[in-house]
Amino acid sequence: MIDVEIGPRLLAARREAGLTVRALAADIGVSGALISQIETGRTQPSVNTLYALVNRLGISLDWLIGISPEEVAPAPSTPDGTAPSPALRKADTHPVLQIANGVRWELVSSENDGAVEAVLVTYEPGGDSSVDGTLTRHEGVESAFLISGVLTVQLDDEEFEVTAGDSLTFDSLRPHRYINRSSENAQGLWLSTGRFHLS
Repeated sequence: MIDVEIGPRLLAARREAGLTVRALAADIGVSGALISQIETGRTQPSVNTLYALVNRLGISLDWLIGISPEEVAPAPSTPDGTAPSPALRKADTHPVLQIANGVRWELVSSENDGAVEAVLVTYEPGGDSSVDGTLTRHEGVESAFLISGVLTVQLDDEEFEVTAGDSLTFDSLRPHRYINRSSENAQGLWLSTGRFHLS
């Protein structure tokens, strides 16, 4: 697994968009100090802040963690017409993104057409997708299968307790939040449409 530093890429994307730290912070509702700390690697964004950043900057998760389209594209068909080789990503090459509030994303697969991303998500005890309790919404559909642990999901005004073996699918435009209120890690496989490129 490869730990990914996203600060320099977020800085480059902000500059490419012609935004100042203050303007970007105002657009997504956080402080300029937080943007500066994220860009310099002194802190990691929460899930909510990460979604807001990629949405405002018009970037994809693949780009953010440094994966080129060639790395996720399947091999072309062979001249004899046989099926192409699978796009194999070895375990020690999965990009890993540490997020604030005890959340860890490991990108385990990505389709070359941008339709679906598979992310192994871990919420540590006390882990929360939000720093301030706000709910996230973004385009696409979110499907999750919990492998281990217990996770509380807030969806609109409801709360669900998801335990190992449970699955959940919903329209990501519905406000949502994930919280681990247990004393053990909660880990699951998330399939999301849109490649975290939110428009």
